[in-house]
Amino acid sequence: MTRWGSDIDVRDLAEARSEGVNHTLLDVREAEEVAVCTIPDSLYISMRQVPAHLDELPRQHPLVVMCHHGGRSHMVAEFLRGNGFTNVHNLAGGIDDWAQTIDREMPRY
Repeated sequence: MTRWGSDIDVRDLAEARSEGVNHTLLDVREAEEVAVCTIPDSLYISMRQVPAHLDELPRQHPLVVMCHHGGRSHMVAEFLRGNGFTNVHNLAGGIDDWAQTIDREMPRY
């Protein structure tokens, strides 16, 4: 696998997941959004709670941050980089792009 850039496309993430590439998918949406749809095996910590959980986030493998469309996750990824995370990536298009491109059965909001 080549090193991902600051953003990762949903297709690249789906491929990495199917190949078993070790990573953590951090979902920073609000609880009511997560209740509508989620990507299996993701770690849920709402955006406002991330600063209190920095010591729980992995640094040894890629950390992919996800939200609805990619805006909040971009801000969280930048925050994490500013706090010493070097292998953090924003899921471009968020779970909405995932639902449209990868899992068309997934509910959308």
